[in-house]
Amino acid sequence: MKYSHWSNTTVADPYFARLLERNAAIAYRAMLRTTFRRVVFTNGCFDVLHAGHVEYLAWARAQGDILIVGLNGDASVRALKGELRPIVPFAQRARLLCAIRSVDAVVGFDELTPELLLEDLRPDIHVKSDQYRAEDLPELRVVERHGGVVRLAPHIAGTSTSGIIERVLERFSPES
Repeated sequence: MKYSHWSNTTVADPYFARLLERNAAIAYRAMLRTTFRRVVFTNGCFDVLHAGHVEYLAWARAQGDILIVGLNGDASVRALKGELRPIVPFAQRARLLCAIRSVDAVVGFDELTPELLLEDLRPDIHVKSDQYRAEDLPELRVVERHGGVVRLAPHIAGTSTSGIIERVLERFSPES
């Protein structure tokens, strides 16, 4: 995972959350464990950030004391969403997430699903959208094995990156 000059793992910036490499995220989680804070984890592509993402992240953060966001790397976004994605590259998506008040830390990952990262971080709570069923999530077993729980956040209808992209293409196509 390439981190840009925007990575603030060494210099504290009071206006942005931490952008952490995997090993730093593991160390951060270990430190939080000693303070008995409930750590919430969620993950996603967060390509073309929108109000639905912000509401989702705020809901996730309200489930505990600290919110760590796993952010898919560009290659995994392409594998999940198609060759034309992501629209926004990793460094910019990470910077936007770090600017959201409810986010405490962001960590990138290149796998298609977050099981390996969840294995390393062992959050108390793992949040996914209620568009999923908890029992269908591949990460459920990892979370529960370490004593965590999965909670499903309410999905806000009409908010999706794919929908935004479709509307932009529709409105700005030559036929419009």
